[in-house]
Amino acid sequence: MDKVNKIHTLSPDKWIDNYSDYLFNYAVVRVNNSDTAKDLVQETFFAGLRSAKNFEGKSTERTWLISILKRKIIDYYRKINSKKGQAEVRMSFYESGENEGNWIEERVPQSWNSEAEKNIENEELKSQIDICIDKLPEKYAMVFRMKTIQEFETEEICKELDITPSNLWVIIHRARTQLRTCMEKNWFNK
Repeated sequence: MDKVNKIHTLSPDKWIDNYSDYLFNYAVVRVNNSDTAKDLVQETFFAGLRSAKNFEGKSTERTWLISILKRKIIDYYRKINSKKGQAEVRMSFYESGENEGNWIEERVPQSWNSEAEKNIENEELKSQIDICIDKLPEKYAMVFRMKTIQEFETEEICKELDITPSNLWVIIHRARTQLRTCMEKNWFNK
């Protein structure tokens, strides 16, 4: 039979029996939420019905439905990463008790003292970073401060300290490695 004359047909009445489990498993792995995965599969079936006339038979029915589902998953992530989408993302606030339920993210009650706690923690962190920078060899500390804190250009630092750009990046790398070690010992392992 000539491929051009072949009739491409879909069997939407069999989609649920034939593909729903596969599509659900495909979606749930990607969105990590069974309710969202179910909604996406349902949207996929509706989109498939709406665009059935566009099915050209170049792939199997399942492959065609998966491509629709992939686009639905991408749209889902675009939506939740947009400003409007973030406002609609529901998050669990209380896990049990009389207040159990979901809240729209932008309306979730915030901690009353979070700003004061953050300021204190930021001051402590800054203090520990300064202590760790002071423990670096003098040249490492100087280059690190100039490049990352004072935001001097590489060219300026090299001219000022009479070093090559590659030497500067070696010093920065070594300074960062030593700072990480110091912070791990003195901040993260408190």
